[in-house]
Order: sequence, then C-alpha cells, then structure tokens
Amino acid sequence: MPGRPRIAVVGSANIDLTTFTDQFPKPGETIFGQKFDLGFGGKGANQAVAARLCGGDVFMVARVGSDLFGPATIENFKKLGINTTHVKQVEGLSSGVAPIFVEPDGQNRILVVKGANDALKPADVDAAAELLKTADCLVLQFEIPLATVYHTVAFARKHKIRCLLNPAPAQPVERAALAELDYFVPNESEAETITGEAVKNMEDAKKCAAKLLAGGIRRVIITLGANGSLLASHENSQHVPPFRVHSVDSTGAGDAFIGSFAVFLAEGLPEWEAVRRANLYAALSTTGVGTQKSFYDRARFDEEWANRNAS
Repeated sequence: MPGRPRIAVVGSANIDLTTFTDQFPKPGETIFGQKFDLGFGGKGANQAVAARLCGGDVFMVARVGSDLFGPATIENFKKLGINTTHVKQVEGLSSGVAPIFVEPDGQNRILVVKGANDALKPADVDAAAELLKTADCLVLQFEIPLATVYHTVAFARKHKIRCLLNPAPAQPVERAALAELDYFVPNESEAETITGEAVKNMEDAKKCAAKLLAGGIRRVIITLGANGSLLASHENSQHVPPFRVHSVDSTGAGDAFIGSFAVFLAEGLPEWEAVRRANLYAALSTTGVGTQKSFYDRARFDEEWANRNAS
C-alpha cells in the first residue's frame, strides 16, 4: 500500500487519573495510596495514539469538555500529529474522565465518566464524511452513544471502508446493526457480557466467537490477555499465541492492540500476522505505567519484533 495507512477513529477522549495501591478502602475508610499519575486517555484517543505511533496517518472525530482538560486534550493530539479538525469542545459539559485503580500485580479497575463523549452524535460523523471516506480503516468503541456507533458502522458499510469495533465498555448490542462489520474485537469479559457465554478457556472463546459470527459479523478477534488472541471467521478459528513480558500496568493494553492492529492490517499484512504483531505491541504496553505514555513508537517496536523473531 503506497504511503501511510490512513486510520480514522470515531470515539472517546478522556483524562486518566491513575492511583496505585496495595489495597482498596472499605466503605467509609480512608487509606494511603502508593502513587498517582495523570495522563491523556479514553479508548478512542488511546487507539488513535497507538495507530499514530505505529506509523499511521490518523484523524480523530471526538468531543471534549469546556473545562481545562478540553484544550489540553486537543493540544496533545496535535503534538502527536493526529488530525483534530473534527475534535470540538462542547460548552457546559466536562471532558470525559477515568479514575483508574491499579493493584501490585498490574491488574486494574476503571470507572468512566463520559462527559462530552456522550455529545458525539451521528450528525457529527456526517460532518466529517469527506475526511472519513479517505480512511483505510475506521475504528470505533463503546464510550460514545451507541446510535453514533451504529451510524458509523452503516457509513463504513455504505462506503466500503474497513471497520473495526471494540465493544468496550461492554453493553447489550443490536446484532442487526453490526451485520457485515469487518472486525468485532472484545476481550473475554466483554465477549461474555455481550453473548452470555463465559470465556474461561480457548474452547469457550471459540463458542463465543461462533455466536457472534452467527449474527453476521465477518471476523471476531477475542483478546485473551496473557493467553494471546483468538482470530475467528466463518471458515475457521485460530489461536494467536502471546509474547511474554514483565507486566507492571495492563491499563490500555486492549487499546494498544486495536490501534496497532488497524495499522498492521492497513499496511497489507495477512490477518494472522497483523494479530500476532498486535499481540506483541499490546504486551509491550504493559511494561510501562499509564496508557498513551506506555505505547511504543514504530522504530522501538520494530526493534523488539526483530529481536523476538531472530532465528
């Protein structure tokens, strides 16, 4: 494919407020945490940053608040080289925020207050139509209104743009609205919430993927954390193995997978190879603290990839 892959992200932008702690307080109790980190986040923004750092030409369609976080979020996108033509402030609303609590083993618990993200409407997608039509891949998540998600999926289908949906945070979906979606990419818990099928092992993951595919989705990728990923289509399903790393903070790993996968796929790599590279990119993101700050740039990733695949 000539030039850089063009990745469009229609989604959320938040501020992450991350607290590291050995334990969680009981009701009415106050305890000391270990440390605190403030950074730019939101699933849509994270995926856009991962795609940009992986070498994509990225543009964002999003809404931020009229608070101090709004201009800072837009400036962060610009500094990273992400097109912000369709990132607008909404008067009277806060920016989205995500308080994150991280345990010593790197496991995290996240609350999301959507704020201005809830103001991203189908009409805003239509306003960005000419730019969106130039995309090689369109990326979506569930931190914006479902009506906007479904409208964008239909837009991608109409204009024959490859579309990737990350159903996070998980919620019930209208299967008919996702018919012919190119890629549906949940993790284990999201897949269970949407299908009602528990995902505790690889066989469970395959059953869950089959249920999703029966609704008309073309491809399902279930990310399995330390166990890699499952890539499933109507023809077959394949386990894509993980890469071992020393994880300190898993926050944003799913977003790292999505953003990098969109770029690798748009570069023309075979699906399995694109998923394998995204597995490594996501794993490497857990070796640093935070979300966007922990993502590798392409040169650093390529060096790691070469080292791990050296014969």
